Amino acid sequence: MTTPPTHPFIIAPNRTLLTLTVPVIGSLIAEPLTGMVDTAFVAALGAAPLAALGVGTVALSSAFWVFNFLQVGTQTEIAQALGRGEQQQAARLNGLALVLSVLLSLLVMALALPLLGPMAAALGAEGAVQRDAVLYMQVRVFGTPAILAMITCFGVLRGMQDMQTPLVVAVAVNVLNIALDALLVFGAGPIPALGIAGAALASVLSQWLGALWVVVLVLRRLGLPDRVRLSDAYRLLHIGGDMFLRTGLLILFLLLTTRVATLGGAETGAAHQVIRQVWLFTGLLLDAFAITGQSLVAYFVGAGWLAQARRVAFVVCAWSVGTGTLLALLMLAGQAGVIRLFVPPAAVEMFVPAWLVAVVVQLSNALAFATDGIHWGTGDFAFLRNVMFLSTLVGGVALLLIDPAAPAALTLIWLATLGWSVIRAVLGVARIWPGIGNSPLRDRR
Repeated sequence: MTTPPTHPFIIAPNRTLLTLTVPVIGSLIAEPLTGMVDTAFVAALGAAPLAALGVGTVALSSAFWVFNFLQVGTQTEIAQALGRGEQQQAARLNGLALVLSVLLSLLVMALALPLLGPMAAALGAEGAVQRDAVLYMQVRVFGTPAILAMITCFGVLRGMQDMQTPLVVAVAVNVLNIALDALLVFGAGPIPALGIAGAALASVLSQWLGALWVVVLVLRRLGLPDRVRLSDAYRLLHIGGDMFLRTGLLILFLLLTTRVATLGGAETGAAHQVIRQVWLFTGLLLDAFAITGQSLVAYFVGAGWLAQARRVAFVVCAWSVGTGTLLALLMLAGQAGVIRLFVPPAAVEMFVPAWLVAVVVQLSNALAFATDGIHWGTGDFAFLRNVMFLSTLVGGVALLLIDPAAPAALTLIWLATLGWSVIRAVLGVARIWPGIGNSPLRDRR
């Protein structure tokens, strides 16, 4: 084994991890915050446009989420190539990923445009809500190439362990989006008020400017590829298949939790939505450690330095568990405030025990998220797919056995979520220590 160049993690592991993770947290939080501002602008237009925004956002977000492999897979492949010292291979992978992002975005646009009406109807939209949702999506779909190119480039940059640039681009894009919202939704001077179409156009314009910026940047950093190899395309598409199934199973489980809660009545559904939103937000903080761990592990795996990759795994898990514990304590301390601000009085009694279960979920989530990132870094995507299949099977069966009308239904939903998370955490850790199955990180000495 050739010893790779000295890496900052070797000298100062904790400082290096935090230095890389903090910008990731900022870039992950930027979009949800802008989504809240978007909602505020559109809410001023009335109930129908606001409902249409919800329908359009859910439909498009689910579609774009499926292509997250362009970011995750590219990040791993770039980091491993750089760990091996293969700068030109990193340039080839970057070029290939950008070509795939363009081709896939054109395919998405061709398939989606004729189906926007049925998609809105399938999500329960009717009348004015359906009309506005279709209008919103008709505009937003033209931002698809920009979105896929941008997430691809974010993966490239994070594979290079540059976490600052995605933060700068994400903040700039979202600030521009907010400014354009104010201009296009309500109009100003010669610019007419475009309503919900203006909110969509604001997103598209800001995303295209962000995409052009970051594409030029990564091409300057890595250079133009001398060629593109089909074997590299096969590898990325194979990762895409595993990620597609894993993501689909994750979405399925979350949809099942929402379905069972909604069937329990308005109070159960409302209480579940409050807990779910907090859970999703805390997940962003834990996901930041996973993304950083992915890049570091992939770099050391590419360099053939598995001892350092295992060290990264330990440090990432330790910080993630510490953060999860802090989040759990903050949830306990903030319970009364959350109830006062968000929970309908009729739902408080069922909310409290479910909230306490969700507090415990933070601890298992910490390890589930951290080990996801570690296994992404090793390229162990098939293992993560299989773990998600098992956890969703067990958790899904548990959800289907719950009587939505039972007084403890919401607590049982979150107990099923806890079990789903624990399975992922236990198997994720066991794949590293002691290294079950054909683990890429198992110590074979």
